[in-house]
Amino acid sequence: MGATMETISTAKSHGGVQGVYRHDSTVTGTPMTFAVFVPPQAVEGPVPVLWYLSGLTCTHANVMDKGEYRAAAAAHGVIIVAPDTSPRGAEVPDEPENWQFGSGAGFYLDATQAPYATHYRMYSYIVEELTALVAQEFPADMSRQGIFGHSMGGHGALTIALKHPDRFRSCSAFAPIVQPSTADWSRPALEKYLGADESEWRAYDAVALIEDGRRFPEFLVDQGSADSFLETGLRPQLLADACKAAGIPLTLTLREGYDHSYFFISTFMADHIAWHATRLRR
Repeated sequence: MGATMETISTAKSHGGVQGVYRHDSTVTGTPMTFAVFVPPQAVEGPVPVLWYLSGLTCTHANVMDKGEYRAAAAAHGVIIVAPDTSPRGAEVPDEPENWQFGSGAGFYLDATQAPYATHYRMYSYIVEELTALVAQEFPADMSRQGIFGHSMGGHGALTIALKHPDRFRSCSAFAPIVQPSTADWSRPALEKYLGADESEWRAYDAVALIEDGRRFPEFLVDQGSADSFLETGLRPQLLADACKAAGIPLTLTLREGYDHSYFFISTFMADHIAWHATRLRR
């Protein structure tokens, strides 16, 4: 699993504890930083876990600082885990001038192409290594897990849930990239990480996974109508069409006037946490 978890900071909030932690990842071959909010109910025993996956250019800190999730998480007694979005470090290959690839843009996949395959393994990092670390170090009821995310992280949440319906009881997203294999801002990254064979991309594409037979009980998606990426990068109607064809219940709401920012996410964060909490209590 790597070295012992190091506590970077903790602060009391809404009766719980917001912490930031670091450990040496054997999966990515780098130190990895992540944030965890533990609600006050955890003093009584293990509580459900809700994973939040962030979008392009983000770290664990964006949602921690701007997501406004702690009041709702404390009210519903849910742990929130916020991983980083990619491996980082001088030895990690990157394109510093390209915000859609490399550092901050791991796309929650396991790269297969050199030189990226060594470090860019965010899928296995989250699904295997960080999951085991959270189970070991926090008062988490791992039988009650949900997952959600924003943009690239919404893509990650949808694909991980579709591949692990036995693990996650709930999945939602804010402005997810629903079909990254055809979206303008993700196609180049998938080709660099996974190679030119587009059939290999389908394992990390929510619409393709549904087309290929993967299923999940239901999804909740919020999308801002004033999102500048709506028509070329996000295209939620593609997910709606795929879910309809597959018989997967989808609650998709277009939020009038909202953009792609954390002003949008924070507005509907409490609604999403309440929705997850209902399903995690079952």
